[in-house]
Amino acid sequence: MAVGIAIRSESNVEYNGRITWFVLLSCIIAATGGLLFGYDTGITGGVTSMEPFLKKFFPEIYIRRKEETNTSNYCKFDSQLLTAFTSSLYIAGLVASFFAAPVTRAMGRRASILIGGAAFFTGAVLGGAALNLYMLIFGRLLLGVGIGFSNQSVPLYLSEIAPSKYRGAFNMSFQLCVSLGSTAAFLINYATEKIKAGYGWRVSLALAAAPASILTIGAVFLPETPNSLIQHGHDDQEKAKKILQKIRGTDDVQAEFNDLVTASLTSKTIKNPLKKILQRKYRPQLVMSIAIPFFQQMTGINMITFYAPILFQTIGSGESASLMSTVIVAIIGTLTNILSLLVTDKIGIRVLFQIGGVQMFVTQIVIGGIMAGKLGDHGALSKGYGVLVLVMLCLNVAGFGLSWGPLGWLVPSEIFPLEIRSAAQSINVAVGFLTTFIVSQTFLVMLCHFKSALFFFFGGWVAVMTVFVYVLLPETKDVPIEKMGKIWEEHSFWKRFVGDDQEYEENKIEEPLLYHCD
Repeated sequence: MAVGIAIRSESNVEYNGRITWFVLLSCIIAATGGLLFGYDTGITGGVTSMEPFLKKFFPEIYIRRKEETNTSNYCKFDSQLLTAFTSSLYIAGLVASFFAAPVTRAMGRRASILIGGAAFFTGAVLGGAALNLYMLIFGRLLLGVGIGFSNQSVPLYLSEIAPSKYRGAFNMSFQLCVSLGSTAAFLINYATEKIKAGYGWRVSLALAAAPASILTIGAVFLPETPNSLIQHGHDDQEKAKKILQKIRGTDDVQAEFNDLVTASLTSKTIKNPLKKILQRKYRPQLVMSIAIPFFQQMTGINMITFYAPILFQTIGSGESASLMSTVIVAIIGTLTNILSLLVTDKIGIRVLFQIGGVQMFVTQIVIGGIMAGKLGDHGALSKGYGVLVLVMLCLNVAGFGLSWGPLGWLVPSEIFPLEIRSAAQSINVAVGFLTTFIVSQTFLVMLCHFKSALFFFFGGWVAVMTVFVYVLLPETKDVPIEKMGKIWEEHSFWKRFVGDDQEYEENKIEEPLLYHCD
């Protein structure tokens, strides 16, 4: 059974096929890898604001909140040990991503997804059963390994199994699952905080095993992508063609299969893609592989997803009210992610980046101004100003959900040519994890020292990245992937790096012969 939509080739050749229920189900299972990432980022902030959790693992913070009345509102949670609990996941993910790339190439996308799901499941069990801080941190590190593998393999799996015409929408489903995971985590935190016996934090951490189980068990039944099978050698090409026929819902897939073989053989001619990306003609892609993931984290979104309950307690909300506020924020973020998925192909990425950038900048400046003028070191916001801050945070998250959230994953998947794609993606993932680690590790210290100016700090970065996109990122809407090089050659700035036709001819790869499997 299949949905009757034609698929157009990226090389202007009509691909036969439909969006089958088989490929939809496979992508849904794979996209649950985003649930792991979203659930963990959402669950952490709520758990670290629960008194039983703080009393057991971080008693100095618990005492500071309860007994030290002269401590600034902004410094009540300042603890390098607490931030290490949060950020250890991301340094583990950074290290794991370097191992995930060769595993994904050598063993296939499905194997890498399976490893990620199993590691995350184990980490969730350890976290829920933790008896001491060492056990808690070790479980956290395993969660990082799981996210490192799933973040490396799941977007790649989605891109390769999805029909080319709808690759952007399928790929953005990963970010949608991230948002859904965060929303589920906030709802669970709100419910478990009310458990009188004080073990609610254990339930919150252990329930991360649920999406991990779906991904791990589902990965056993997922088909390997045709791209991966072809990459493994000529002997697997017949199997790859049969898989392609199944996921496209037709026997006539020769045109698409030929393109896959060509792409695979071309990529094998590149011996050192990391060295090749340093060539002058790939300067735009190198810059974007660093700038996009860096800017995505410098929007300040982690300030909200990791520490939203702490922020709301900082401005005077109670524990339960702060958790409820994060639920509202998360729901808004999820809805705007869906909106972005629906309109990106119609209005383009540059428009969404500008709308989201202006929205995030204005809201962060307003929040910083309210906290500077009305909160102070030892006061609390009135109900009216507290509601206004909540509204501004919702609008801020909506701006991120419309722009840097989904587009931060989509743009890198579109702009990298095949010959440098593996190197560029490795750089992209590594920069994202490293920046996330730095932001999460330093946030509570920055909150204590910058106070309300922290919102101005991230607002300044939003202004910089909005200008960066406006000036340096060309529009990719309606541009086939194999024609993506043209957007750089025609760009007013980047053409000075990639516009040398003689250099292009000297470095151009000769097209290899096709292997046909009839």
